[in-house]
Amino acid sequence: MNILAMDLGTSSVRGLVLDEDTQPVPGALARRRVSLAIGDDGTGTLDGPAYLACLVECLDELAEAGHLRDVSLVAMSGQWHSVLPLAASGEPLGPAITWLDTRPVPPASAVGPADADAYHQRTGTWWHRGYWSVRLPWLRERAGSPVARFIGLVEYVLGELLDEAPMSISQASGTGLLDLRTLAWDEEALALAGVRAEDLPALAPLQWQGRLRPAHAKRWPGLAGVPWSAPVGDGGASNVGSGCVDPTRAAVTVGTSAAVRLMQRVPAGQELPHLPERLWRYRVDHDHVVTGAAYSSGGNLFAWANRELRLPVGAELDAALALVPAGGGRPADPRFGGDRPPGLAPAGSGRLGGLSFGTTAVDILAGLMQGLCEMVAEDLDVLESTVDRQVAVVLGGGAVAASVWWRQAFATAFAPRKVSHQRNPEIGATGAALVALGRFESAVELADIGRTDELVSPTTTGRPHPQYPS
Repeated sequence: MNILAMDLGTSSVRGLVLDEDTQPVPGALARRRVSLAIGDDGTGTLDGPAYLACLVECLDELAEAGHLRDVSLVAMSGQWHSVLPLAASGEPLGPAITWLDTRPVPPASAVGPADADAYHQRTGTWWHRGYWSVRLPWLRERAGSPVARFIGLVEYVLGELLDEAPMSISQASGTGLLDLRTLAWDEEALALAGVRAEDLPALAPLQWQGRLRPAHAKRWPGLAGVPWSAPVGDGGASNVGSGCVDPTRAAVTVGTSAAVRLMQRVPAGQELPHLPERLWRYRVDHDHVVTGAAYSSGGNLFAWANRELRLPVGAELDAALALVPAGGGRPADPRFGGDRPPGLAPAGSGRLGGLSFGTTAVDILAGLMQGLCEMVAEDLDVLESTVDRQVAVVLGGGAVAASVWWRQAFATAFAPRKVSHQRNPEIGATGAALVALGRFESAVELADIGRTDELVSPTTTGRPHPQYPS
């Protein structure tokens, strides 16, 4: 049994085929970069139809190469928090705003939750621009036409492909409108968002599976009748793909953005552990939650530095970074894209310090990388307070898979904890497949864990991956 694992990210759409042990089928990877519109005003949007076209191209490529012939299951990791408004016809009334968008603000007359802490404990989120409780009124005001419904980018894409596309519990938890214990829309959150449950996607029941529409089944006959599992939020999928499925190990993932997360088994209906004020909590599925903190900067720091600072490339860059001690570089605040919840710093909050005529582009890059390490280390301390113990850390994601220096900088910032790294850069897609199969226990033994000082990172595709991918 092969599994088609899709990763609907912010910077790219990827599809890869895994065997029954969730190991990659050689060469069976298709990837398309997507065009993220960003602006100094905090804009961070994706065009829904263009995004769908990228996914279709990935499926076409895999089909043409014969990689979809033996697929028996489709699993998907999808970005949390994105939302787009729909007209009564089902057409988008604008682009999808992503986690990166910092523009939404509450209406001037709006009042937040009656009990902010109780709201935080129930939904795992805050009344904040990053969630639908603030985003939906802001989008409705700017739409220009009546909004019939609101939908996530993942549900929009699946709605165009499948016979039905309810919102998974995992994706719903990323909206900030879900009661994490009862797995129903939270009434106070709906009131803050100014919507009714019928204005939102239906929630997918336990064990839900979808099928391709007949027209699409003709286009991709290898997927005709193949079940599609409920999408898993990208952060939860990355934890599973990193082998961090219990409270003994935290996952630190660096892709376009970055996050630190700890996963626990808390079945639906069971009382949730207390959530510290500065951490969020979402659902991986009906039985598991993930708690953590996220940052607007990650691989995009390197992308910016590479574009603007004329960095050396390849081995020359590695050699130059090797001369900068871990913990070195110039003092920097890496919040170029502003804060993720619960912070409120706007886009453009990045800072560089300690510059001199002797400062090099590599010094600046190292400072930005180190700045992120320090932010994550502070939140890791808070995360450990929820389990009253020191945890091991597994680094994952394309950005750290490609950079020995960044891995070692994280290890220095997290000392004396044990720090290792997941060498598979496709942890989101792999994790989604493991969740779809219910193989949480296997995640630890299947994880390709390596030392942080390894010079060569194996790939899952038989082809070299780009250096510091976003």
